[in-house]
Amino acid sequence: MLNLIIGTNRPGSNSRKVALQVQSIYEEMKVPLQVSDLAELPPEIFNPASYAEKPAAFAPFSEAVLKADGLVVVTPEYNGSVPGILKYFIDMLKFPESFIGRPVCFVGVSAGGWGALRPIEQLQQIFSYRDGYVFPGHVFLPRINDLLDDSGRLTDADLLKRLRRQAEDYTSFVEKLKQTRLRPR
Repeated sequence: MLNLIIGTNRPGSNSRKVALQVQSIYEEMKVPLQVSDLAELPPEIFNPASYAEKPAAFAPFSEAVLKADGLVVVTPEYNGSVPGILKYFIDMLKFPESFIGRPVCFVGVSAGGWGALRPIEQLQQIFSYRDGYVFPGHVFLPRINDLLDDSGRLTDADLLKRLRRQAEDYTSFVEKLKQTRLRPR
């Protein structure tokens, strides 16, 4: 099972629109996938006391990461960086077991010309620091407002092809890691 993390809580975000298309690609491939939408984080997680003791309502988010064979992170770029909510989510997860030996891949979404290159670089550092396996086949979606139609669907056939190829290659990457037993369980 993979866990797809929508890396923002912004209502109506383009990242969520893209993530829904990524989700449908994995579903078409018959790859089990659970979605963790950060817009659905329980409000009590933002209480400073949550650092010491996580609220029970956060358990489904934490368990989705811990049970996942791999993570797919769709992240926007906010002010040249990772959205604060995504970094906070990462900080709230169990350490070190949440990412150690866990494969992760990234899709970047931005209004600018680099397709969230900077936040993906930052996330690579975080996941590498936490001993995750970073899949090298990132997909960057620059100038996202020009790539979505009125219903929020990607219109560029080449980008859709790249997302599908990423999903295929990433699924293979996850399976190979499972077979080599490089992933602790």
